[in-house]
Amino acid sequence: MSVIGAVSPPGGDFSEPVTQHTKRFIRCFWALNRELANARHYPAIGWIDSYSEYAAEVKDWWEKHNPQWWQVRTAALDLLKREQGLEQIVRLIGPDALPDGDRLVLKVAEMIKNGFLQQDQFDKIDMYCVSEKQILILDIMMQFYQRALSVIRNGCPLTKIAALPVCEEIVRIKTAFPNDQIDKISAVQLHFDEQFGELEGIYNKAAAI
Repeated sequence: MSVIGAVSPPGGDFSEPVTQHTKRFIRCFWALNRELANARHYPAIGWIDSYSEYAAEVKDWWEKHNPQWWQVRTAALDLLKREQGLEQIVRLIGPDALPDGDRLVLKVAEMIKNGFLQQDQFDKIDMYCVSEKQILILDIMMQFYQRALSVIRNGCPLTKIAALPVCEEIVRIKTAFPNDQIDKISAVQLHFDEQFGELEGIYNKAAAI
C-alpha cells in the first residue's frame, strides 16, 4: 500500500514544525515550488528540496535493466546542485563575470529544466514518457556537458557551443519523439557527434600546438 500525505506550511516554509515532523516519517518528499508555478514550469516540483530514499533500494534492479540510470541521475542532480550555488553568485555579480566552465553549468542546467524536468500534460507526446526515453534524454545532456567542458578547456568559447543547432534539438527530444519511436533519438545523437566532432577537431589541434 502507498500512502500519500499533503502538508501545506504557512508561506511555503518547509522548516516549520509540522512539515519537519512529517518528514521524519516519510522516505519520499515532493516539494512544490511557488516560483516554478508562477513561471509556469510544471510539474512545479523543486528538484533541490525534493528527495527519495528509495533510490538506493532500486539501484540493483536498474543495474540489471539499464545500468545508465544511476550514473545519469547522479550526474544530473550534482549539476543542478552546482547550478543552485552559482545562481547566488549570478544575483550578485551577473553571469558574464563567471568563467565559461561555470556558465556551461548554468547552460546545461537550463537544458535539464526545460528539456527534462518540465512536462506538458496537454502535449500528446510529452504527457507520458517511458523510463528508457528519460534515460536517453539525460544521457545526451550529460554527454553534452562533458564534451563541451572538454573543448572549453582547450580554448573554445561557450558562445560557439551555445550556437550549435543540436542544443535546441536536445531540448525538444521530449516532444519530438513518441515513446514508440525512441530509436529515432539516435538521429539527435548523430548530429551531436558531428557538430562536436568539428569543434573538437579545431580546438584539440589548437591545444596541441
